[in-house]
Amino acid sequence: MESGQQIRFDRQRGISLSGLVAALVVIGFVAVFALKLVPAYAEFSAAKDAIARAKAAGGSVGEMRSVFSKNADVNNISSVTARDLVFSRDGGDTEISFSYEKRIPLAGNVSLLIDYAATTDKSGVVAAQSAQQQ
Repeated sequence: MESGQQIRFDRQRGISLSGLVAALVVIGFVAVFALKLVPAYAEFSAAKDAIARAKAAGGSVGEMRSVFSKNADVNNISSVTARDLVFSRDGGDTEISFSYEKRIPLAGNVSLLIDYAATTDKSGVVAAQSAQQQ
């Protein structure tokens, strides 16, 4: 070290205890939020895949409901049943759609309500939403 340089130790660096606690609280809330949301979204994604498979299998409405039910059993889909599916005709092609609400309790009396809707229609028009509103 050269003779003209001095090391200053009066300024500390790092995170304070209160800063660490605040950061851990925020990380905890985000983790709990994610742990509650991921299963609901995974179930919705599995239900979308199940209606796509049911449409690909073709056949009558009853056969498509049966294919969906089998996929729902395998993928543990409980929010949507075969009775909840709405079938519509679009230019000779059968389209399948569904919509539902999922309430996820977060803490105490605070819940998160998510509206899910999916369709096999390429235009994205979900017939199930208009059927529920009537």
